[in-house]
Amino acid sequence: MGKKKHPERPMIADLDIRIGEIAHGALGAITDVEGVRVGHVTLIQGADVRTGVTAIMPHGGNLFREKVAAAVHVINGFGKSVGLLQVMELGNIESPILLTSTLNVWRVADAVVDVLSGQNPGVHSFNPVVCECNDGFLNDALRRPVGREEVVQAIREARSGPVSEGSVGAGTGMSGFGFKAGIGTASRLWTGEVCTFTLGVLVLMNTGASGALRIDGVPVGSRSAPVEEEKPDGSIIIVIATDAPLSSRQLTRVAKRAAFGLARTGAVAAHGSGDFVVAFSTTRRTSGVGERIPEERLTEFFKATVEATEEAIVRSILKAETMVGRDGHVRERIPIEEVARMVRKCRGVST
Repeated sequence: MGKKKHPERPMIADLDIRIGEIAHGALGAITDVEGVRVGHVTLIQGADVRTGVTAIMPHGGNLFREKVAAAVHVINGFGKSVGLLQVMELGNIESPILLTSTLNVWRVADAVVDVLSGQNPGVHSFNPVVCECNDGFLNDALRRPVGREEVVQAIREARSGPVSEGSVGAGTGMSGFGFKAGIGTASRLWTGEVCTFTLGVLVLMNTGASGALRIDGVPVGSRSAPVEEEKPDGSIIIVIATDAPLSSRQLTRVAKRAAFGLARTGAVAAHGSGDFVVAFSTTRRTSGVGERIPEERLTEFFKATVEATEEAIVRSILKAETMVGRDGHVRERIPIEEVARMVRKCRGVST
């Protein structure tokens, strides 16, 4: 027994919830940033495998040959990610960004090396980027079923366009604020003097204490959340993409603002929480420097990051379904109709 079947979960706009003030991209997803692609492989096997892998591709070319400017910010470092130190040191990413469960990290990294070496004959060193959250409440983590086949499939099937959210890919076994959670995404647009830039966020959500959830400032978790079965440490991985020509140093400044979006949902980055932010610019590749964004213009990107991160976290919960997993553990979907009524009441909207 895995997921309970329910009608399609509504989009955030269907609930009269609008987070922030900045305009959204057409898809409301990280793939609104041109060239970015996302692929999921979901593994639901028997009674105790509830896991998967998600691939984020900064562009469709050879990532090792055309590295993208990038940055990493660690909100709280209780995590087992691979490749982040080199990104912080050199300011670029040379591989797909893979998200998975904690004990699958090294198997996934090994598979990414196979992919990169196959694309780049004669090269003998690569820096795979793999981040994780712990899905051990619903998934038998020691099984570690995500291997080369699943990683290759996630990369091969990564696509632009709409992004599946909730209990898919790396988000299959994840939880948030006492509810079922998983993958969430959002985007924002910023119009400059010459052109419009896009910023997109994708989160792997697995953190937040039961009862603490806030949606656009409304404390919905205080009335709707179940009793927490485990310590509310959890983790979250936040991936930020933009087509603005930001340098690695500027991307670091942007990445730090994701913590504000996390906080707005009610999370506190607990002692045992592994909270990492990876940010990249699709237009700052090794092959060319390109234009620069003046420092004083970064405030709009900061605001876009805060809004998109908050929305992506909320969507990761709203789109997730109830799941039964390891040892009969159950993580219920958020009672979405009740939440919608609470938000509308707070906003003075008649139902």
